[in-house]
Amino acid sequence: MATKTVDSAGRTFHIAGMEFPPEPWPVGKADRTEPLVRRVLAANPSAFTFTGTESYIVGTGGEVAVIDPGPLDDDHVAALLAAVGSARVTAILCTHTHKDHSPAAAPLAGKTGAPIIGCAPFSLTDDGPRADASFDPTYAPDRVLRDGESVSGPDWTLTAIATPGHTSNHLCYALEESGALFTGDHVMGWSTSVVSPPDGDMTAYMASLQKLIDRDDRVYYPAHGPEVTKPRQLVRGMIGHRRQRENQILRRIEAGEARIAEMVPQMYKGVDRRLWPAAERSVLAHLIDLQRRGRVLRGEDERWAIVG
Repeated sequence: MATKTVDSAGRTFHIAGMEFPPEPWPVGKADRTEPLVRRVLAANPSAFTFTGTESYIVGTGGEVAVIDPGPLDDDHVAALLAAVGSARVTAILCTHTHKDHSPAAAPLAGKTGAPIIGCAPFSLTDDGPRADASFDPTYAPDRVLRDGESVSGPDWTLTAIATPGHTSNHLCYALEESGALFTGDHVMGWSTSVVSPPDGDMTAYMASLQKLIDRDDRVYYPAHGPEVTKPRQLVRGMIGHRRQRENQILRRIEAGEARIAEMVPQMYKGVDRRLWPAAERSVLAHLIDLQRRGRVLRGEDERWAIVG
């Protein structure tokens, strides 16, 4: 695919195969996607967040939930409060704790009195450069939801679906009344997710994708990009894409490119070089998965070899 160049708010993005929608984007405006769901876009566009983080307000009655309140941005918190209006926020849920998803939880909780519910907190010491959004060290949930546990209001029920891979603590949330699934960064409407070890885990990520295929959700609402109206079709394509990447990696090793830094320029020729550090992390995640399955070996000098 040809690389697209998109100029947004003074920034130029080069995204392989992805066209940004025309501006103006609906930053700060509540967009009703279905009777129980409204979406509010934060002003944090980037090559990793697309047009920005999309927060969701669930419920139409006197009590609502907010999913992925977003970055630490006073204007975005104010936009969420304006969209909530006279309703009472009874739950603030985070899919995971990257800084474009969870930091607004604390100020929103302070203004509404709502508990922060959802994914577990964690601390992480990485072994390489972060190419995606960094982790939120301030995240402090009042209640952690386990796989299958729910939180509810008068006209909504949100059930946690554990989907580790992008991060170890990632959750999706199923809206039982409508068949919608809020997928955070696990499945996005514009790009595949970065899987960056040591917390990102390709083995877990692929298992979590299969977990979604085994469900029958009607629509996905990701934190970045448009809603996904053919969920299973997209997820099958994502699994196929990851298997193609895996095969590419094996071919690159067979061609003598034994180090990740040698593989990426060949595998990601059409991708903006600024995204290559993220690509290196995903390649490492694939290699770790292949190593677990007995397909490759890692040498002391970070050179990889095919087993057998």
